[in-house]
Amino acid sequence: MVTLQELDATDRRILAALDEDPRVPIMVLAQKLHLARGTVQSRLERMTASGALRPNSSRVLPSALGRGVAAAVSAELDQSHLNEAIAALREIPEVLECHAPAGDTDLIIRVVAKSPDDLYRVSEEIRLCPGIVRTSTSMFLREVIPYRTTGLLAE
Repeated sequence: MVTLQELDATDRRILAALDEDPRVPIMVLAQKLHLARGTVQSRLERMTASGALRPNSSRVLPSALGRGVAAAVSAELDQSHLNEAIAALREIPEVLECHAPAGDTDLIIRVVAKSPDDLYRVSEEIRLCPGIVRTSTSMFLREVIPYRTTGLLAE
């Protein structure tokens, strides 16, 4: 993966412009930044191939898909079944992401649901994954700071 330390000033300018308007065509982006179209194209391809750019689907708001309830599910695992648990979690469409934190919790899983009752269903589906022995669910009441990286690009 290309890291922020490996990004030069041109990469940062391209990413900052995309942050302002993610749908801008490459030719317009190149003109706006006074760069060759091929330069913009190759740098974006390099960052995409390295995994430095998220998939476009991450721009879709779950609420636009009828999933307006969001939560974090903390899971305790039988460590010998970690790979099976992660494979099963990948199969649950409402699981947006999963992290393995330091500390007492084995996994923190960000999920979405249609309603509180649907969140209960999603939480149960997670609890029944192989290797998961206990879960705890915290529903988010509202988003106060949305996902962002704009400030990091200015560093």
